[in-house]
Amino acid sequence: MSQLALGPSLVLITIGVYGFIAFTTVLSFTGSKMLPKLSSFVGFLQYERLWANPRWLVAVENFFVFSILYVALTTVLGLGLAILLDQRVRAEGFLRSIYLYPMSISFIVTGVAWQWLMSPELGLERALRTWGWEGFRFNWIKDERMAIYCVVIAGVWQASGFVMALFLAALRGINAEIISAARIDGAGGLQIHRHVIIPALRPALLTAFVVQAHLAIKSYDLVIALTRGGPGYATELPSTFMYGFTFSRNEMALGSASAVVMLCTLAAIVVPYLVSELKHEPRH
Repeated sequence: MSQLALGPSLVLITIGVYGFIAFTTVLSFTGSKMLPKLSSFVGFLQYERLWANPRWLVAVENFFVFSILYVALTTVLGLGLAILLDQRVRAEGFLRSIYLYPMSISFIVTGVAWQWLMSPELGLERALRTWGWEGFRFNWIKDERMAIYCVVIAGVWQASGFVMALFLAALRGINAEIISAARIDGAGGLQIHRHVIIPALRPALLTAFVVQAHLAIKSYDLVIALTRGGPGYATELPSTFMYGFTFSRNEMALGSASAVVMLCTLAAIVVPYLVSELKHEPRH
């Protein structure tokens, strides 16, 4: 009976997810432009065009800068906030709600809010100059070399609270007797965190890495709302490249090739994680 109830969902998932993944992969080997043309097989030509496209190379470079900083900073800030809240500070519930609030809003809202904040005409620079700091400059969002770091700042602000929640739940699940035993043996607070607590957070750390890396790979709405890929295409990411070339430039096959590359990148992160989880899953 349960299999019968799950049947329609499984059919829809198979068609709507795996079916379209296969369709996109096939398209990437064709010469399709505005409309799919499955009969125009061209082999790996679209992948050659993709890696010869300077805009794609900028998108890949930006992806590495954004993903490395995004994952590293959210992990460090999330762990720091979790350790702080785990000290049973006053108003813990209030602080936890504040840290988690950014994750409750969409990346579109985050992008628009940070666009206002970073705008030299409206945001932080305008406010501080109005208050008397005439020499203050903060125009990263209009600087081709620094604009990608604006995307990093906005992304880290939104996601750090989520990582904090993961680590805080893991901290609260550590056996208190182990920590007490370490204190009896003369270990200080720093030693306990370094040799007992942080090693125990490995599953949460791995989960945070996979989730944040997944968000970094498919980041689209944050970039569009914050910089629209500019100035020029200085903040282009693979996701914005894929959308732009597929729907704005009528290069459906080229956009499909970029989507397949993104899928392979995501699979390279998620598959080892799933294999590791399955190996550690208790067998009955």
